[in-house]
Amino acid sequence: MRTRPDSRADSGAARGIGAGILRWGGRLIGGALVVGMILVCGTAVRVWQVARIEDYTRADAIVVLGAAQYSGTPSSVFEARLYQAASLYEQGVSDLVVTVGGKQEGDLYTEAASGKMYLMEAGVPEDAILAVETGSDTLRSIEAVADAMHGRELESAVLVSDPWHSLRTRTMARDAGLDAWTAPTRTGPAVYTRESQAHGIARETAALLWYQLTHFSADFNYTAGQ
Repeated sequence: MRTRPDSRADSGAARGIGAGILRWGGRLIGGALVVGMILVCGTAVRVWQVARIEDYTRADAIVVLGAAQYSGTPSSVFEARLYQAASLYEQGVSDLVVTVGGKQEGDLYTEAASGKMYLMEAGVPEDAILAVETGSDTLRSIEAVADAMHGRELESAVLVSDPWHSLRTRTMARDAGLDAWTAPTRTGPAVYTRESQAHGIARETAALLWYQLTHFSADFNYTAGQ
């Protein structure tokens, strides 16, 4: 049985439409991948740029982001942050240092209490330290600090953490209503090697993108586990 000419034409048109859809679909997927790569690379550059900023402008408080501690002894990551905070206090950046962070199950001390003890041993007066003993990740810690500071009518904070952590902490603090800038530590495991630096930038790029997309915590066992 012969195929009618109009049937062959309809079949060819259908194939043409299908091919066109595939071409446009491929272009859309390719375009989305390019946009995604630009977004990721642009965020990584911003993480690197803000990591290099050291702003010693006087503030209402120096805020130290918590990290792991062991029976009251700060981990090397936490100690590097606390050392920087004590230095900022000695330089007159603020009259108040805020430590923040809760504790894991079985811990005897909170991160905030451990940090306070370290600072007192470093010469910071007890009445110049506010320990905010809540927060299991960066977001909850920043929100707890913001609540504590607003309750004392304090508005500005210089944030102390690892360099690569600076942009995310600053973003969260500003979202929480604080006038915040950063003066990160330049010592500790986070900055020892090129490998640790690259790992920190990659991790913080992913965490910041997740936070900006969802406004949920995005620590991936980062600060709480170090």
